[in-house]
Amino acid sequence: MTGALEDKVRDAFAQDGALSRAADQFRERSGQTEMAMAVARTIDQGGVLVVEAGTGVGKTFSYLVPALLSGERVLLSTATKTLQDQLFGRDLPRLVEAFGLPVRTALLKGRASYLCLHRLDQARHDASLPERGSLRTLAKIEQWSKATRTGDLAELPGLDERSPLIPLITSTRENCLGAQCPQFKPCHVNLARREALAADIVVINHHLFFADLAVRETGMAELLPTVSVVVFDEAHQLNETGVQFLGAQLGSGQALDFARDMLAAGLQHARGLVDWQQLVGALERAARELRLVVGKQWPGAKLRWLGASPEGIDPDAWQRALDDLLHAFELAAEGLATVSEISPDFVRLHERARQLAKRTARFALPCEVDSVRWVDVGTQLRLIESPLDIADAMRKRVLKIVDADADVGDDDDDEDLDGYGERPAREAAAVQEDSGRAWVFTSATLGDEPTLRWFTEPCGLQDAEVLRVQSPFDYASQAALYVPRAFPKPNDPSHSQRVAELAARGATELGGRTLVLTTTLRALRTIGDAMKQQFELLDAQVRPEVLVQGELPKRVLMDRFREGASAGRAGCVLVASASFWEGFDAPGDALQLVVIDKLPFPPPNDPLVEARSQRLESQGRSSFADYSLPEAAVALKQGAGRLIRRETDSGVLAICDTRLVAMGYGRRLLSALPPMRRLENESDFEAALDALKT
Repeated sequence: MTGALEDKVRDAFAQDGALSRAADQFRERSGQTEMAMAVARTIDQGGVLVVEAGTGVGKTFSYLVPALLSGERVLLSTATKTLQDQLFGRDLPRLVEAFGLPVRTALLKGRASYLCLHRLDQARHDASLPERGSLRTLAKIEQWSKATRTGDLAELPGLDERSPLIPLITSTRENCLGAQCPQFKPCHVNLARREALAADIVVINHHLFFADLAVRETGMAELLPTVSVVVFDEAHQLNETGVQFLGAQLGSGQALDFARDMLAAGLQHARGLVDWQQLVGALERAARELRLVVGKQWPGAKLRWLGASPEGIDPDAWQRALDDLLHAFELAAEGLATVSEISPDFVRLHERARQLAKRTARFALPCEVDSVRWVDVGTQLRLIESPLDIADAMRKRVLKIVDADADVGDDDDDEDLDGYGERPAREAAAVQEDSGRAWVFTSATLGDEPTLRWFTEPCGLQDAEVLRVQSPFDYASQAALYVPRAFPKPNDPSHSQRVAELAARGATELGGRTLVLTTTLRALRTIGDAMKQQFELLDAQVRPEVLVQGELPKRVLMDRFREGASAGRAGCVLVASASFWEGFDAPGDALQLVVIDKLPFPPPNDPLVEARSQRLESQGRSSFADYSLPEAAVALKQGAGRLIRRETDSGVLAICDTRLVAMGYGRRLLSALPPMRRLENESDFEAALDALKT
């Protein structure tokens, strides 16, 4: 017997139901309806539902429709700010209008997404703006600031997400003045939080959610206890997002930023009252010495923390450097305490000094249990301590209502540093299971076996109901898989060159329309350069443009690629890594060939990967079968998912790694891919490319 909500949902998804008015060319899909009904049951009964919904199922409507029709208060979290904007600006309004619902919706992002009016005012008088172009950009921001209601920087066209101005016109938890700020009343962050607390449907992102678990500063502490339905879309990113926030970090760059802010405030508000130059000099020397102790390491190196110090580092020299940094922070705190009544800037700086001192002291102590510690080496150093997964935090702090004074993540941030007033959630007195709330976790890729253990285990969701809904696409007719047999092994020095040759051949045939996904940044650069060299031999009118990740902002790269072979152009090839394996959508003829250079196994020398593997081995399990293979399978599914985005799309996936067909474990990876038809040789590959041109 179905409930009233399930009946409403079934009617909405019928061929002539309300959804037919909300979505272009809507047609009833059994998988979409199946997922929507499961979400409706979970909302009615409470509990946890995990849904893997293949590409094309239409999972967004599958959770939005029952959530909206339930009449409950709903929190929606997704992976990126771009997806947030899509949910809030496109999908939700269409459904709200189609159902005629009187609901209030709100969008809430992290404070770095909003213009800080106080820091904008400071930036106007900053003599050290990075370059002349920054003055023009600042003028545009000032003009926009007078018209915007939300202060969301995503509204500002043409603002490069990598602009050096952004840190100068946005606030951080460390430098926000809170209630003491002269712009507190019109503050955009404050306004966004008030609107979220008053809304029926609130759209956030995973980073914001876990940031609040760590420091209880983003507004979730008030919001979460008031909602009945929580949906995590793109849930496959939850574990890796969560571990970033639930540990601790300390960077030499943080010390230098703090020193700069302290000097600027000291000279502006309390010149001569404290020897600011001496305090800043001590901090800069200590930060520099910490970096020098590490010595010459290749950029991007991750040094495992073994015992008292990172590997290869003299323990005594390391400890002295940490002690000197701690002492410099303590001296800064003492100096700032003497002038704290002069300006709220000094109150905030004093709090920052105490936090940084406490965090430095933490890294002088042994690592937490079930955590791993390492040092990221670059121009600056980052000291990182991370839990191995989020299972404990999810069980104790997410799926239950908890006392907000419980120890959470980085304990040196437990103080109320926000300045935004009382938190009703902190009145919760005890840990108690919230059995009435509905939790829905969904993504197109959550594992490679029926129980979705890859996702549920590290997220502490082993007891959840699991549903897998297959993609409605006809992959056998729409797509083909090619694994070249006569190809260099992945560790062969010529491998990247051969990948570039294969991709260039396909792109030349198709007039661009090619995405090359690499597993390393080194391969990205090698393949990008090699393709550019090969295309130089072609006539300019038929020469595809090679776009390489990092050379332009991500948004610009995606837009330019989607434009494809427009008038007077020969199409584009995009060579990318990391974030482009997922979340990149180029439907239709814009993308017809996806080339993957190697099987995306997790890097074995990464400290977090190594620690997770060691934990599995200590439990008598196989780290390769239970960790490395599932990780590779999920990443491979994500990369392959870039190819077919609509029921009318067609294309070829080329995976340039012979291990996929030569090794026994290749069968497991192949079974994780969509059921594409197989191309057995180079002639088949050429024929498939030729067919795509017609």
